[in-house]
Amino acid sequence: MRLAFTERFALWLYGRVMAALAPLLRVKLHRRGRREPLYMERIEQRFGYYPEVSGGEGLIWVHAVSLGETRAAGILIRALREANPSMRLLLTHGTATGWAEGTRLLKAGDIQVWAPWDTPAVVNRFLKRFRPSMGILLETEVWPFWVRSCREQGIPLYLVNARMSQRSLIRALRFRWLALPAYRRLHAVLAQTEADAERLRQLEAPVQLVMGNLKYDVIEDPAQKALGQQWRASLTHPVVMLASSREGEEAEFLKVLDDLGTAADTVQWMIVPRHPQRFDTVAQLIADAGWAVQRRSHWPNNSPPNFSAGARTIWLGDSLGEMQAYYHLASVAWLGGSFAPFGGQNLIEAAACGCPVIMGPHTFNFAEAAEMAISYGAARRVEGMVEAWPSTLGLLGNSLAISGGRVSCHTWLAQGQGSAQRCIDALSVQ
Repeated sequence: MRLAFTERFALWLYGRVMAALAPLLRVKLHRRGRREPLYMERIEQRFGYYPEVSGGEGLIWVHAVSLGETRAAGILIRALREANPSMRLLLTHGTATGWAEGTRLLKAGDIQVWAPWDTPAVVNRFLKRFRPSMGILLETEVWPFWVRSCREQGIPLYLVNARMSQRSLIRALRFRWLALPAYRRLHAVLAQTEADAERLRQLEAPVQLVMGNLKYDVIEDPAQKALGQQWRASLTHPVVMLASSREGEEAEFLKVLDDLGTAADTVQWMIVPRHPQRFDTVAQLIADAGWAVQRRSHWPNNSPPNFSAGARTIWLGDSLGEMQAYYHLASVAWLGGSFAPFGGQNLIEAAACGCPVIMGPHTFNFAEAAEMAISYGAARRVEGMVEAWPSTLGLLGNSLAISGGRVSCHTWLAQGQGSAQRCIDALSVQ
C-alpha cells in the first residue's frame, strides 16, 4: 500500500510539473522555429487540439520521436502494411527532422501529427480523438501518462526495437517511483539485445522477446545508390566523410585536418551534420578554420565539383534524405557522435551502403552493433580523430582492404536481418 501511494504521489507531482512546463514548451518551439520553421507549425497539436485533422477508427499509432527512430519506424511500417494491407497509420513525432522523414512514409488515409505533451488532459484528448487500436513506441520513448492512459482505455501499448543503455538505466532508477510503473504497465517490450532486455527487466518492463534491431532490415534506396555511385565515378580522389557529426566534433575534425598539413590534401573531406539546424553553424566553422565550403545544395548540375589538390575545400552535406547517397559517395566514414560522448549514431546504414566505418570510443547507444561491426571487419575503433587518420590511410592505401571492408559490411548486415518479421509476429497484427 505504501508503494502504491508513493507511485501515485510521484505521478501526481510529475503531472503538475509537466503542466507547469507547458508554457515553456511554447517558448522553446517558437525559438527553434526561427531556424526550423516546422516547429512553428501545428503547435496546438502538441496540446491535444487537432482542428485540421479528422479522426477515425482502426488506426495503428506509431511514435518515432526523431530522425533515427523514424527511419527505423519506416522499416516496421512497411512490414505492418505487408501483414495488414488495409492498415491506417497514425504517425507521431517530437522533432522537425522526424516529421520531415515521416512524411515519406504516409499513404492515403494515414495521419501525421505531433506527439501529445505528457499530461492527463492532453493525452486523453489525443486518444479520444484518434482511438488507436494499438500503440507502438520506438526504442526509448516511454512517457508515464501515455502508458497510464492507454492502459486505462484498453489500448495495448508496445515498446519495440527497445534499447536501454547503462547510463539511461541509472538515470531511470533515480526516478524509480515514476519510471517503474510506466515500464511495468506497458503491454509488452521487444528488446534489441539481451543486454537491453536485462536492463529493461530491472525497470520491471514486460520483456516478451529479444527481437534484434530493425535497422538491420534497412533496404537501400535504388535512386540514392545510383546517385552516390554516379558522384563517386566522377571523382579522381577518395572522399572521407564525418557522418552525422554532433556539436564539438566538427571543431575537433578541423583541428586534425590543420595538423595534417599537406597530407590533408590527398583526399576530399566532407562533413554531414546530424541536425539540419546546424548546417549554417558548421559552414561558418569551416570558413573560420580557413577552408572553403562547398555546400551540397550549391553543387553545380547536381554533381560534386572537381577535386583540386591544395584547394582546401570541405564539402558540407546540407540536404535531407540523402544519407545513403553520401555513404555510397564516401570511401570511408568517420562516425559522428562517437568521438564526443553522445553515444554514437546508427552505423548499420553505412554498412548497408558498403561504406567502412571508423568510430571513436563513445558508442554506448549502439554498443552491441558497434562490437559486432568490429568483429566482422565492417568497422574499426580508434581512441580519437587523431588516430582515425592513420586507420583511414590503412584502408585507402589498400584496395583489397577497401573491397574487403565492403564485403564485410554486407556480411555483418545479413546476420542481423529478420527483426521486422519477428516484431510483426509478436504484435499479432495480421
